[in-house]
Amino acid sequence: MKIVVCLGNVPDTTTKVKFSDGAAFDKTGVQWIINPWDELALTRAMELKEDAGNLVSSVSVVTVGGKDVEPTMRKALAIGADDAMRVDAEATDAYAVAAQLAEAIKDKGFDIILSGIESSDYNGSMVGGMLAEMLDIPSVSAVSGLNLSGSDVDITRDIDGGKEQVSVSTPFVAIVQKGIAKEARIAAMRGIMMARKKPLAVVPAAEVESLTEFVEFELPAPKPPCKMVDADNVAELVDLLQNEAKVL
Repeated sequence: MKIVVCLGNVPDTTTKVKFSDGAAFDKTGVQWIINPWDELALTRAMELKEDAGNLVSSVSVVTVGGKDVEPTMRKALAIGADDAMRVDAEATDAYAVAAQLAEAIKDKGFDIILSGIESSDYNGSMVGGMLAEMLDIPSVSAVSGLNLSGSDVDITRDIDGGKEQVSVSTPFVAIVQKGIAKEARIAAMRGIMMARKKPLAVVPAAEVESLTEFVEFELPAPKPPCKMVDADNVAELVDLLQNEAKVL
């Protein structure tokens, strides 16, 4: 059984967001990381492979992006992925990313395709579902648990008011969320050294057109300064909450 994890290359959540002329994200000085949901998916894939009771032969990772995303791919290899694939295309919108991924992996014989529920930069929540449609295979969303049972895969989904158990045959796309793994795995020094020798293939981009474009970015207005209210002045506090904050 072969697993592939779709990875997003996203800014660290502590990054101070800046834009160039309001039309493009300024990448200067940005620290890039594996998208957190994808990192959890990779962790669960590694756990499945390392369980001797499972028949997982390999765990691969794939992404869409330029050469600048390769350090992030090497992090995934250091965590334990066997090989990596980079589609040499700009990640312009969700449709283009899904289409590029589909073209890159459609003939590779993957049984389980893992995709994070969203990316921590644009929060679009679209790539996983689009990818399944383009590959013409089933998808299961909101996956918070994944276990192998022979040729079938047992899945736990979070739903309103509880959880749902689903059994699905391979191949399929699992769109995973928090809970798929307890904590993201951290690369050990041995893994970092081994990652240098693991294959990272570069795949030419397919002929795909983006369906959307970013016209303008705008930062939220700065928060007003904090107002201090005397503890005995309840009337002023109520007035501010009611007429200014509008929470009452």
